[in-house]
Order: sequence, then C-alpha cells, then structure tokens
Amino acid sequence: MKKIIQGKVREVYEISDRELAVVTTDRISAFDVILPTPVPQKGIVLNKLSSFWFNLTKDIVPNHMISENLKDMPEEFQKPEFEGRTILVKKLKMLPYEFIIRGYMFGSMWKSYKAGEPFCGQKIEGDYQLAQKLAKPILTPSTKSAEGHDINISIEEMKADIGEALANQIEDVCLKLFDRCCSYAAEKGIIIADTKLEFGLDEEGKLVLADEVFTPDSSRFWDAADYAVGTSPKSFDKQFARDWLIENKLDGVTPPPELPAEIVEKTRDKYMECMKRIIG
Repeated sequence: MKKIIQGKVREVYEISDRELAVVTTDRISAFDVILPTPVPQKGIVLNKLSSFWFNLTKDIVPNHMISENLKDMPEEFQKPEFEGRTILVKKLKMLPYEFIIRGYMFGSMWKSYKAGEPFCGQKIEGDYQLAQKLAKPILTPSTKSAEGHDINISIEEMKADIGEALANQIEDVCLKLFDRCCSYAAEKGIIIADTKLEFGLDEEGKLVLADEVFTPDSSRFWDAADYAVGTSPKSFDKQFARDWLIENKLDGVTPPPELPAEIVEKTRDKYMECMKRIIG
C-alpha cells in the first residue's frame, strides 16, 4: 500500500495495478490554502454524498466506485478512522480537465456577462440578473493545474485535444447528470447552481465518472427557501469559514490561521444539514 496523492482534502493509495483507495479527510481549504483546523465529519459527509450520487447515476455513465465496505480493502484500512470516509475505486487514465456545468448566472460567468464578454468561448444570450436560472445549463471545461489556478477553455479547444466524439459524449453525459441530480435535489429543497465533474478512461477506453460528485466542495448548493433572483444566495459549504477569513483580512494568508471553534461548528452543521437533506 503506497500513498500516491495527497490533495487538499483527499488521500489516494495504490492498492494494486487496477485499484486505488480514496480517503476523504476532514481537512478544509479556502482561497487555495489548507487551513490547520479540521472540520469534524466533513470527510464522511463528502464521501457519503458522492457514493449516493454514484449509485443514483450509474445508469447514465459508469463510475469508478467498487466498494464502500472496509472489508473489501486491505487490512490497513479496516480501522475506525477510515470508516465512512474511504472507498475502493478503479484505477483510470484521468482526463486533464474539470467539467463545470452551470445552471445559474453566478460566479465568474456573471462577471463576464456583466462585462459583455464571452465566457469560455460562449456568448451568453438573454437578459439575466445575478443568480438567475439559465435558459439551459451549459458546460464550461477548464484545464487541471497542479500549481496555481485552473484555466477556463472553450469546448472547441477541448475537442481539438481529445477529439470531437469523446468531447460530445462528455457534454451529453454532463448535462444528463446535472439534470438528474438537480431534479432530485430540488425535491429536497436544494438548488444545485453549478458543479464540477471529472472523468477518466478505463482499460477499454470507456468513459468513467470519477473523483467526487455533487458535494458541497464541488458544487454550489443553495437553500431553495432562501433563494431570490438578484441576490447572492448562501451556500451549503465552507462559506462561514471563508467569510470569517475575509472579515479578519486573513484570506489567502500563509501560514493560515486556526479557525475559531464557533466557525468550525457552524461549518460542520452546514455540511451535515446538506447530507441529511439529500440522503435522509
């Protein structure tokens, strides 16, 4: 067993030439900095939500999950600290892109729209306010950067790199996944404004959904009860931590500060509420 990746939140171990174990920790990052204060059970929330969505969408596209049961993993993982936060997955040839599906006018797209500029090569037609639902969701890919920020690109640029057939398949799958999961979340009083997906290819060259899916770390989840067009809705994620850092002029500061207990508790509660609403 060898750790091959230590990300901001996840740790990946090589189990065999075909299998990996992914452990989702309680670490939290903000403004591209890993904070020293963990948020208890955050990793379990992210892991359980991803597993739920993988199961709900496996008829649309295969995913990399093999098992959530620690008994199916090497003995080193059969310990309480790995329970609920570890999955066994297929090893894939990952595509070097993040695929962001946007259903609402928000974030960097809103900035481009207000400036009258195309966004990821697409001209957004129509008269929109902040946080307004788009006439139809759009896919905006970005390159994955090991250092620094990811770079938004156009679908045409992606097609030139990976081929038109695969790019068209990914776009179709992304929009189907977004439609399925948004409809489910809406029944639970949650709006999914946008989300990030990642894919890989298996040994036969087939497209496989991987990484995390539709979690508060990879998506904007808004409370439908509080949603209003023209406002900036509060999200089910680390917003409490981000707001505290901004208010204290500590955003992006290194070494990062410890979070106050109250902020940690409020952040944890938001993650837990999101999971309870969606999974029950």
